[in-house]
Amino acid sequence: MIILDNAVLSDDLKERHFVCDLNKCKGACCVEGDLGAPLEEEELDILDGVIEAVKPYMSAAGLEAIENQGAYILDEEGDYSTTTIGDRECAFAIYDEKNILKCAIDQAYRDKKITWQKPISCHLYPIRITKYDHYDALNYDQWEICAPACNLGEQLKVPVYKFLKEPLIRKYGSEWYDRLEEEIQGQE
Repeated sequence: MIILDNAVLSDDLKERHFVCDLNKCKGACCVEGDLGAPLEEEELDILDGVIEAVKPYMSAAGLEAIENQGAYILDEEGDYSTTTIGDRECAFAIYDEKNILKCAIDQAYRDKKITWQKPISCHLYPIRITKYDHYDALNYDQWEICAPACNLGEQLKVPVYKFLKEPLIRKYGSEWYDRLEEEIQGQE
């Protein structure tokens, strides 16, 4: 376990390997599961603010889902997540020409229509953050649909925390990430 400021990180983040392999998984994490993408409360206003710019990128089914349910829901545990299409794929999931699921929010960001890339939970996956009163617990979420990513990460020898450098910096800052690297290198 690594403790850095208000974050407690599982050793899996340095010991496990991971590199997304979308050609094999086809973006299954946008479809599988009980709910849409987890959202932090501060992301709700952001999503509300970018929704009009994102709509042109969305599928007809995704647009219908947010028209009927809103862009996000509050679940029975009191957590927010993106709306889904028929309790399956995220309403913001879109298929590209290779039938790989991508994110309409991320595409609007890449096209410079908005400045918010996507929910941090999506950007950080396979890290899942559990918030407690005084700290965040960062854990590796091992899921069978990500087996190709685990295999590719192992082949390339890329630990989870290195694969997710950009979103970790987005969440906690570059100074925090530099200290994380120093801490891990000091443990080797």
